[in-house]
Amino acid sequence: MKKIKSIMSVFALGTVLVLSGCTGGQTTPATAVKDPAPAQDGKYKDGNYFAQQDAFAKGWKYMVTIEVKDGKIASADWNGANEKGGPDKVAFSASGQYGMKKGGAQAEWHEQAEKAEAYLVQTQDPTKINYKDDAGHSDDIAGVSVSVKDFFELAKKALDAGPVDKGPYKDGAYYAEAPMYGKDGWKYSASLTVVNGNIVAADWNGLNVKGGKDKDTLSADGEYGMKEKGKAQAEWHEQAQKAEAYLLKTQDPTKVNYKDDAGKTDDIAGVSIKVKDFFELAKAALDKGPIAQGSYKDGIYYAADEKFEKGWKYMASIVVKNGTIVGVDWNGIPEDATKPNKDVQSTNGDYKLAPGNQGEWAVQAQKAEAHLLKTQDPTKITYKDDAGHSDDIAGVSVTVGEFFKLAQKALEGAK
Repeated sequence: MKKIKSIMSVFALGTVLVLSGCTGGQTTPATAVKDPAPAQDGKYKDGNYFAQQDAFAKGWKYMVTIEVKDGKIASADWNGANEKGGPDKVAFSASGQYGMKKGGAQAEWHEQAEKAEAYLVQTQDPTKINYKDDAGHSDDIAGVSVSVKDFFELAKKALDAGPVDKGPYKDGAYYAEAPMYGKDGWKYSASLTVVNGNIVAADWNGLNVKGGKDKDTLSADGEYGMKEKGKAQAEWHEQAQKAEAYLLKTQDPTKVNYKDDAGKTDDIAGVSIKVKDFFELAKAALDKGPIAQGSYKDGIYYAADEKFEKGWKYMASIVVKNGTIVGVDWNGIPEDATKPNKDVQSTNGDYKLAPGNQGEWAVQAQKAEAHLLKTQDPTKITYKDDAGHSDDIAGVSVTVGEFFKLAQKALEGAK
């Protein structure tokens, strides 16, 4: 990651900014700071410092990590986590998905963050910054137009609190989802963000086999209606947020006690829904490790057949995090709305393939999904006939052409 690791590197900052910090064809001044105060030797205790905001605002929560060596701030990292989990703000910006320059900014967010970090390393004091407005903008740092108040206030908070140990997890984005849609048509997922070894964002959500709004959004828009329909104490998204907050507090998805097999708990005040799915998925995500950087646009993508044929309408749902396809589902929606989806029917033995197939439909569908997760490209498949059979996927004898075509259609918006 992009950090300034020593005080010596700051002396070269002016040259770097002349090359990369230009806006509107004008040359950036040769120094990044204006009359910085001299650093004081041995001011801070050596170690790792960390502070984060208490809550998300406009979808983001900011945090600062500082490394002190020989009594001086050697590096500083200003970052952000999104309430939906996934890549941190630096990674999101560096991938081009945050897109500040497209909106007319002089530089991307992570580039401006680097200059604010460099200013702190040079001044060695988070209070040596002047703001020109209540929003926290400053003219002290050349090439920086974003508000920097959050960064410097968090830096002071971290330094005031003293050194802390890093968390146990590797920094990055994490994701896991249930293997299939349930009888109720929902499939759940957990998306996490780790910075400085700490879980700083967690999102528990659900996707419906028929597409449409995710469960968080559906509930927030008042369309899921747990309070009205089920007399619940709070809506689904409100209870989900409390479960997420509990994980952020405990930093361990196994630190929860269940009072029944369904997965309900008394550990989280105000939560009556079963939470076992969320904590088990969070653990699965952490066990898998961080998501590698990919080339797609983050989001949830869905495509389905326009009409039913032979009693079924097929769909493909795809989840992209950190630019990588991390969740895939191929399923069939029954024309008879009283029956569950094809995955469930196949798993329960209510839908059986003809003798000679290499496994039940749900098992073969999962292998086709795994192929897409591995290749990351729905066009990386060869067919041996017009029906859409393929020898590329071991253990799959059903036609898969429909699935990969739907996946390709769904991902059109992810390019």
